Amino acid sequence: MNKVVLVTGANSGIGLVLCERLLSQDTEGLQLCLACRNMRRAQAARSALLVSHPAAQVALLQVDTSSVSSVIAAAQEVKLRYNRLDYLYLNAGIMPNPQFDVKAFFKGLFSSRIVAMFATGEGILTQKDCVTPDDLQEVFATNLFGHFLLIRELEPVLCHAGRTSQLIWTSSSNAHRSAFNLEDMQHRGGTQPYSSSKYASDLLSLALNTHYNKQGLYSSVTCPGFVMTNLTYGILPSFPAVLWTLLMPVFWLIRMFTNTFTLTPYNGAEALLWLFKQKPESLDPQAKYHSLTSGLGNSYTRPRKMDIDVETSDALYEKLLQLERDVRKKLKERQKESQYSCRT
Repeated sequence: MNKVVLVTGANSGIGLVLCERLLSQDTEGLQLCLACRNMRRAQAARSALLVSHPAAQVALLQVDTSSVSSVIAAAQEVKLRYNRLDYLYLNAGIMPNPQFDVKAFFKGLFSSRIVAMFATGEGILTQKDCVTPDDLQEVFATNLFGHFLLIRELEPVLCHAGRTSQLIWTSSSNAHRSAFNLEDMQHRGGTQPYSSSKYASDLLSLALNTHYNKQGLYSSVTCPGFVMTNLTYGILPSFPAVLWTLLMPVFWLIRMFTNTFTLTPYNGAEALLWLFKQKPESLDPQAKYHSLTSGLGNSYTRPRKMDIDVETSDALYEKLLQLERDVRKKLKERQKESQYSCRT
């Protein structure tokens, strides 16, 4: 039977490279679905994949994980198309409007913190978040809650007796406990919404294993390392492209001393692909699977324990369930108001 794989944020960067690598592994044995917000870019990605894999089964799905109604509509479409889903890659994510501390950046270039600075952005980045029409913080909604809601909606095709399915998250080395506050899980009052959302996804993955393993659904977390993608380039929107060109020799030099500088999306997708080949029952639910690259450019995957605990993960899960109930209620109220307006 063909494996059914859905990847969010699949039209560029690590998501697109993951799709290419999956098809290279098994072109005829996959049904691949690219779940993207921008359908023009999604169509371009699909066309590129079919050029290298003409026999591949590649479908498109429109979904904006920051929008509750978009996620629910997309999930309904998935359930109409497929009677099961073997892999759900939760890869879509944003880091909006980063504020870059130029002074701290250049100071860090000549300090012992240079590796950590590039790998995590710690000390040089803050972000200004905004609010969605659903009254959710945009980073929280896009990176975490939209994916949580998608999982909940897709339970009928993810959970089947006698077989396993996998949830695979793209997290980050920038997932810091210090950025996350359980009492402010949306990070309304903070300046590190990206770090908070990624730490929350680490917690949520653990909770999902607690609640779903008995139904054959397993969740794992990956870190792509420091990768040059559109998200990375967007960190310095006012810097000329030539600066990145000048910095690349520095990055390659750093990689001789640290394996977290994967640099390319191909290398960054290593752990995502590695998990595709594993039996989910054998994986550690408290480990983050890191894409790593040696100084000679060889890619490999290695697990590292996450700074998470069961109590906090369960508490977050319960808060997300309550938020889900609240947003569904609001959505129904808006739909009723819309129907009433149409009748009058």
